[in-house]
Amino acid sequence: MLLILSCLLFTAPSWSAKQAIIDGNNLYPQVKLETSMGVIIVELDRVKAPLAVNNFLWHVVSKEYDNTLFHRVIEDFVVQGGGFDRNFIPRKEPEPIFNESGNGLKNSYGTIAMARQYDPHSATRQFYFNVGDNADLDPGRNWGYTVFGIVTSGDAVLNKMASVETDFNEQQGWPDVPVEPLILLKATLLPADYIHQE
Repeated sequence: MLLILSCLLFTAPSWSAKQAIIDGNNLYPQVKLETSMGVIIVELDRVKAPLAVNNFLWHVVSKEYDNTLFHRVIEDFVVQGGGFDRNFIPRKEPEPIFNESGNGLKNSYGTIAMARQYDPHSATRQFYFNVGDNADLDPGRNWGYTVFGIVTSGDAVLNKMASVETDFNEQQGWPDVPVEPLILLKATLLPADYIHQE
């Protein structure tokens, strides 16, 4: 645990002071994501992706993910969100975090990962679900995309999200935007002793 905390403290000097360690004694925190299509629960891996997990949890407990759009959906590839409100207005971004894509976690179906720009260390708040086995997003000769958790409940919801109708959004100039808004209504950090029951 001390090693993990040391990584959090020393590998990310650009973090703002307000991003204190969230639920630091829980190595595998769970988050409930209430979407407009149903509920998804993810288990995060602080052992392999401490920076990405803490960054995600900070947005969760700060309610920064509530009422945000999943603005990019590509069937058999990704469902991406976390960066814009219902009106496509960008939400505030923290300092970028260090890329942890070499942690051994793969961009396989049902995992959650950090979205980023071309710069490998540019991830801030946007995340995506892999809805296909996306080995091309894993690190190779170049940096990959940091996977930091997996869906433990809500596969059917994720599949529905991945198959919504999309189109080119003229106002934003973006492809692959859901025709009907796909919303992350609320994100909640679950208690450490939470056990999901079907």
